[in-house]
Amino acid sequence: MSDNRQSLADLAGLTNTPAPVVPAESAESDRKAEEYMAGHIAEPAAPTMPLREQILDKQGRAYATGRRKDAVARVWIKPGSGKITINGRDQEVYFARPTLRLVINQPFGVAEREGAYDVVCTVKGGGLSGQAGAVKHGISQALTKFEPILRAPVKAAGFLTRDSRTVERKKYGRAKARRSFQFSKR
Repeated sequence: MSDNRQSLADLAGLTNTPAPVVPAESAESDRKAEEYMAGHIAEPAAPTMPLREQILDKQGRAYATGRRKDAVARVWIKPGSGKITINGRDQEVYFARPTLRLVINQPFGVAEREGAYDVVCTVKGGGLSGQAGAVKHGISQALTKFEPILRAPVKAAGFLTRDSRTVERKKYGRAKARRSFQFSKR
């Protein structure tokens, strides 16, 4: 097996700049070499404006569709007091379990925008857990359309990706998707 050690001089040969002369006697020479390399390597410029633009409808709302399992949620957000309405009902009435309300409010917590937006959504299909996941996905998408600068933290939390896990179909010759019928020896 060959020895593939590389030094700063080897790395400098990869760029168009001349290789620095680096004596290996002291730590001071290593520090000087690092300063030299830092001065000759160009850093990429940071973008000054968001990569995406704000997408709003005529009423000043951002719209998005969220999906989870068999549930589909259509979500509109606009600046307001933090009221969330689902299928014409308040979130405490529609999602009685506190864990489901916690799921819905996760995008606002990550973006640090609790109580800043009013949410109106219609959701259909699936059960309550799938519907809560669909509303969360829709809120995350709409939030990034209203404030494109929030895309990075919401995406880092994984809220923009649709959770593709669904129920596995039942197979013939089986009791469920994978469960076999009870075995009888006699």
